[in-house]
Amino acid sequence: MSSALLVTSPTPATAGPNLIRNPGFETPGGPGNDGMPECWKKSGWGNNDFTYETVADARSGSAAMKVSLTRRVEGDRKALVTESSLCAPGVTANRQYDLSFWYKSTTPDTSVTLFRHDAATGWQYWTDVMTLPVNPSAYARAEVRTPEVPPGTDRIAWGVSVYGVGSVTTDDYVMEEVTVPVPDPECTGTPEECVKGRWDVLPTQNPVRSMHSVVLKNGKVLVIAGSGNDPAAFAAGTFTSAVYNPADGSWRQVPTPADLFCAGHVQLADGKVLIMSGNKGYPTADGRLGYQGLKDSYVFDPDTEAYVRTNDMHDGHWYPSATILGNGDVISFGGLKEDSTGNVTAEKFSAAQNRWLPINQVNQTWSYWGLYPSMILMQDGRLFYSGSHVFGNGTPGTGASIYDYDRNTITDVPGLQNKDERDQSASVLLPPAQDQRVLTIGGGNNERNPVANRLTDIIDLKEPSPRYLPGPLIPQGEVDQGQGRRPQRGAEGKMYVSAVLLPDGKVFETGGALHDRADPVFEASMFDPVTNTYQANMARDPIPRGYHSSSFLLPDGRVMSVGDNPGNNSWNHNVSVYTPPYLLKGPRPEITSVPDDRWNYGDTQRITVNRPIAKAELIRPAAVTHSSDPNQRFVDLPLTVHSGNRIDLNVTSNPNLAPPGWYMLFAADANGIPSVAKWVHLGPAPGQPGAAAAAKTAGGHGHHAPSPRVNEFADALEKPAKAPLKKRSSAPVSPKVSGCEPAYGTPGMCVPVKFPKTVAATAAARCDWLAARDFGRLKVNGRSDPLGLDRDKDGVACGKRDRRS
Repeated sequence: MSSALLVTSPTPATAGPNLIRNPGFETPGGPGNDGMPECWKKSGWGNNDFTYETVADARSGSAAMKVSLTRRVEGDRKALVTESSLCAPGVTANRQYDLSFWYKSTTPDTSVTLFRHDAATGWQYWTDVMTLPVNPSAYARAEVRTPEVPPGTDRIAWGVSVYGVGSVTTDDYVMEEVTVPVPDPECTGTPEECVKGRWDVLPTQNPVRSMHSVVLKNGKVLVIAGSGNDPAAFAAGTFTSAVYNPADGSWRQVPTPADLFCAGHVQLADGKVLIMSGNKGYPTADGRLGYQGLKDSYVFDPDTEAYVRTNDMHDGHWYPSATILGNGDVISFGGLKEDSTGNVTAEKFSAAQNRWLPINQVNQTWSYWGLYPSMILMQDGRLFYSGSHVFGNGTPGTGASIYDYDRNTITDVPGLQNKDERDQSASVLLPPAQDQRVLTIGGGNNERNPVANRLTDIIDLKEPSPRYLPGPLIPQGEVDQGQGRRPQRGAEGKMYVSAVLLPDGKVFETGGALHDRADPVFEASMFDPVTNTYQANMARDPIPRGYHSSSFLLPDGRVMSVGDNPGNNSWNHNVSVYTPPYLLKGPRPEITSVPDDRWNYGDTQRITVNRPIAKAELIRPAAVTHSSDPNQRFVDLPLTVHSGNRIDLNVTSNPNLAPPGWYMLFAADANGIPSVAKWVHLGPAPGQPGAAAAAKTAGGHGHHAPSPRVNEFADALEKPAKAPLKKRSSAPVSPKVSGCEPAYGTPGMCVPVKFPKTVAATAAARCDWLAARDFGRLKVNGRSDPLGLDRDKDGVACGKRDRRS
């Protein structure tokens, strides 16, 4: 939508009285108020030159406030409601407020910024809710609705931040409490379903042994298997993928050019899927080589449902990370090289050039980040390594860190509990992305094979020196250890966790297992980021979902789950779909029109709905494997509510909060019931970062485009920054990094190198454990019998004579 169309006068709210004291700057401030009017103060940060002026060019009365920046390197300046009990308006938790004012501006780099007072912890940044279109002449009215006030908040302060050279003059501020209509509750399922939700196992099965799930820009789902952890398929060159269409329940297998088993993947800005690396070879029976990374790379086109090869990566990256950056580039770390050693090179896919860059054009720290390291993009472009990974121990030090690509430094972040037992934990950027908090759930360690843990850790990346703090323990469910399900007890938690962001703002966690590729856990819960609590005992997926499983959000608001590949290398092809309770509360709101589905950063976009809504958001479609989807995010769209169910949605100006690409747009009512998603494309306007790359495929429109709004977060880290290591070619990694003993069975099987502590170190006990998990008799590969399972030396482990004491 053109900025010129947005400078309109929305219908004023009809709620309560104006809560702003001295809204037109008419009352001067007293001594010690730094020349500011009563109940207003100067606020801001960074390296810039600025002035504050009470001017006579008022919209009404005799005074207005003008804030100007004449030079800026970083930071902002704002006239802010004074943070005091006298001046800052009192608010009620869980309510919303309409904020409005009149303004003139000469810079697009503006933002309406909110702070909140927590009764326990004091004043803190809350969020930015609106970018103002440039308006240099007559006064225009701006209005925006706050998100729901968080629990514990008793006052808020707000003002217009100026973070570019130019000025903003404002007058006649209004803040009114509003009441969003709450539909009458209605249960459309059984009483239990309306509280816990419902699982349905689909009549059609997944046709491939997929461990990768990607929701496409058209609402279909790409599942990738490659060889599917099946050495026979690898030897035959049989590589598979399939596309699922939720609209009609159909599957279509698509030709797959290489073994993309355990690749990395991410949606690019144009909606195509970049897939990197995969499997060049399985572990050798003699233990000399482990899995070998492929350096091939492909793009999958949702329109043609076909793979197209890109240039190769520098080397193999079996189990790589893949994070899209704010300019549309993709950065990848970790994994195993072609020779099974650890890859220490960072690789970058250039959106502008549509290719992988030579590594001498990419900053290198020569660090080994491990396998599928969870690298989450922060609001300032740095990367947060959450500590979630696959296989073995965490990274040295605290196990979590912030990587600054521009400075090429790594700084450890403290507080992560049991950092060496977060193998196949799940980490998500909590809703909304603007809040910059990360949740890490569960995990284990395939090398030592302890009982998976119940730990939850939460970090607030807005803090000057962020550190993980313990969160609530994961609720317990039931576990099946081969003798039927029993209740979990003690410290028993789960690894292989799936964590899915939902359109009501909660996180649904489901699936998992107690040990490495064994002992499925049947448990699901809802994590509420507002209260930092779990709602336990949600409906449980009846299908085991452990290793190589994935769960993800569909555009209709349901959650789909696929896969399970236990140590005996069987595969569960059943597909289950979860209907959350919010879909059983009555009729859904509907987005009746989205006139423009090509959005730019800093836009205000008009939609219409069929009835009142309380919030709207963009959710990035899933690209998940091995509990890892670091690009998953929920981006709040603050509302400007007009009459006639017309809503303006205020889009962040910061591409690091919402990297370019296709998003699912949801609207939710006051009961948390979401609409079916509409698809919109978010990208830069001309002049914004990444605009040249975006113009190739997605177009662009608009003028006076704002710069990214970046806040002063995580700027005083506790630990010292670490410079790059000395250049090296690789890091040593055990050929048994997968935790599987190659001396037994086929390479796709996983006889654990380390059995759980409860299993005695005897052939009988170990064979009983394997038998309870349907391993059967196992061929011994070569002469080595490291676990003592072939006592009679007949080349078959766990035969009758092998079990004798």
